Amino acid sequence: MDKKQAIKVFAAALICHIFWGFSFMASDYALKIAHVFLLLSHRFLAAFIVMSLLVLFRAARLDLKGKRVWLLLILGILEPVVYFFGEQFGILHSGTVFSGVMIAMIPVVCTLAAALFLRERPTAGQLIFCVISVCGVIGIGLMGSGSGTVELIGAAALIVAVVGAAGYTLLSRKLSNEFTPFERTYMMIAVGAAVFTVCAAVKCGFDPAEYFRPLANGGYVLCVLFLSVCCSVICYFMASYAITYMSVSRTTVFANLTTAVSVFAGVVFLHEPFSWLGLVCCVLILVGIYGVQKTARRDG
Repeated sequence: MDKKQAIKVFAAALICHIFWGFSFMASDYALKIAHVFLLLSHRFLAAFIVMSLLVLFRAARLDLKGKRVWLLLILGILEPVVYFFGEQFGILHSGTVFSGVMIAMIPVVCTLAAALFLRERPTAGQLIFCVISVCGVIGIGLMGSGSGTVELIGAAALIVAVVGAAGYTLLSRKLSNEFTPFERTYMMIAVGAAVFTVCAAVKCGFDPAEYFRPLANGGYVLCVLFLSVCCSVICYFMASYAITYMSVSRTTVFANLTTAVSVFAGVVFLHEPFSWLGLVCCVLILVGIYGVQKTARRDG
């Protein structure tokens, strides 16, 4: 990988996690208007329509003939289906601190799993800086008020979310030689749209009026468009692109940047209280991400 492509890959990983950091604001607003299944259905259906239009107008190429499509179906089940179910259900049945700590462990689990299954062994420096970044995320989680009670089912759901995220990352990396980033993204979004729409239909009692009611709210529609186009189409494509050329340890540590961006967005746009401790934690996250990149072995 030459320097020019390395910059593109780094930028892709950076941009997608910045968008995901802002997604919390959009999701928080939208969930006050619609049930989570409705929001996920609207989000992934809209994303699927956008990606299908890209194929229809030949702005992107989709060639699955003769390929192992069933592996892409598994990829789509792991992410977004398993991850979103695990995350949402886990947060509902556990405290904010515990759920934040569990989600923060994804980069560590992915790095260890990649070393075991993909033979991508991290350097000692990468492990140290990965832990530093995770500590920053945990620190932000500990700052949250109302830690809540952790139920066994909530803990189990969060473990499922972590395993789902790790499985998706490793499988996407493994399939990068067979499928393009667009093909992986397309099938992931297609699976998400199908599963979440079935869940939404059941939640609405198969009443079309109930399903489309939230779309009468302009603010909700804007949130869905941001979540579908920016946080699903663009972000999943960029994440797939990054994992194609960058090792798992280097890619997954960017996930912690999402937390730092969400804190920044909360302070700037939602006028949430500013904390110097929060700033220190965000700096730890950024230092950790930078350190993982600098101490990595050269990719491909």
